[in-house]
Amino acid sequence: MSTSPSDDNIIFALQQLGRQFYENHHRFKEPSLRHRRFRHRDIVPLIEQLQEKSSFDVQVAGHSVQGRSIYLIKAGTGKTRVLLWSQMHGDEPTATMALFDLMHFLSQTDELDAVRDHILQHLTLYIVPMLNPDGAEMYSRRNALGIDMNRDALRLQSPESVLLKQLRDQLEPAFGFNLHDQSRYYTAGYTALPATISFLAPAYDYDRNINTVRERAMRTIAGMDHVLQQFIPGQVAKFNDEHEPRAFGDNIQKWGTSVILVESGGQHGDPEKQHIRQLNFTAILSGLYLIAEEKYRSFELAGYNRIPENQRHLYDLLLRHVRYTEHGRDTLLDIGINRLEVDAPNHLGFYHSSAVEEIGDMSVFHGYEELDARGLTLVPGQVYEQPIDNLEELTDELAYRLLKRGYTTVRVKHLPGVLPDPTSLPLNVTGIASLVDHRLALEEPANFILKDNQGLARYAVLNGFVYDLQGEQPATFHGLLH
Repeated sequence: MSTSPSDDNIIFALQQLGRQFYENHHRFKEPSLRHRRFRHRDIVPLIEQLQEKSSFDVQVAGHSVQGRSIYLIKAGTGKTRVLLWSQMHGDEPTATMALFDLMHFLSQTDELDAVRDHILQHLTLYIVPMLNPDGAEMYSRRNALGIDMNRDALRLQSPESVLLKQLRDQLEPAFGFNLHDQSRYYTAGYTALPATISFLAPAYDYDRNINTVRERAMRTIAGMDHVLQQFIPGQVAKFNDEHEPRAFGDNIQKWGTSVILVESGGQHGDPEKQHIRQLNFTAILSGLYLIAEEKYRSFELAGYNRIPENQRHLYDLLLRHVRYTEHGRDTLLDIGINRLEVDAPNHLGFYHSSAVEEIGDMSVFHGYEELDARGLTLVPGQVYEQPIDNLEELTDELAYRLLKRGYTTVRVKHLPGVLPDPTSLPLNVTGIASLVDHRLALEEPANFILKDNQGLARYAVLNGFVYDLQGEQPATFHGLLH
């Protein structure tokens, strides 16, 4: 569908403005939020700093199940009210970081003053940066009652859910930004590209009807997509719009607020989502500008509909065309492996635990990391039965020699009383009498050796990490304690 010259001019101007937001993000980035696993106590000092600035009105709007303060930050004096809420799920913090960057932007003075002033004069922003502080404390999706707040919009059994409903009803915002993180394994349609950002104007009924409220959100998203395509071409998708009657986004849309769902997915080389944070900052600011200018009206629904839908077509590691012998049969396989994050006891760090998720013909799937294993044979990793005395003996050099010989696990006579951080283990570790089986199987850990036609170990797959034994050890590579 062609666009008119005036529409093209609006798109071009919006993209230029979005580029300014994107390229200047580093100037507004909150420096204390460098990792995803921050807590309520980490943002309280940042909010207290905002209280000292005349451009913000900060109040404690309510409290969580465990009594933590939930803050509401107001900025702007415009007639159009916009409510933005993040971290409804405690383990979805990317947009929370971006909201603090946004508030830095709103409080500064520079060459972007014309845009900043226009937003603040035409909009009144109400920002809830962390709706589920108890979940953030545990880095958990659910709150302290074990409730998924995004399935509590009707029963309202959680105080955090009650608060969000009250804010919606009292403020009656024209627009709402519902900010989340999604699985890193989504692709943008049926491509090999991750769905780094996914949007949605949630459906308010099962028939997915479109009224003026939902249409406004769709048009705004179409404009935001034009901005992001400059930085992540082909990596913007739409979240599934199947109606969920218990969800807040669907209901807030039904209650008369145009809801824009933003989901932060995955991107290669961005494990702490700092680039995705920058994309959130850029997209949200661009959306606010469109609303302040009412320029969202210039974007067609066709632009929203052209955004591809999320598909779950990605794996962390995809081995292609590897040979494997089982039950006397020589088989050609593809193997999809994911490395799941496991929380450390304090919820501030994590380690990886791998699992084989799929076996067979995976020609329509993709991997963040792929290895063409033509000519290689998969052999299950073995346990080195001559135990070492303690973990101090397990050096990188010893681990490399054992991997070359086909061993992915070593027995240790004297394991410490306090279990080690798995990220420090260059091999899998087990005790003297433990039974370990590394055969290829679904939902089991990925610990293999890939051998060439001469029977020599060419690659090791340890806990889902692939190691080229003719090269350097990967930067992220560790075993587990079995």
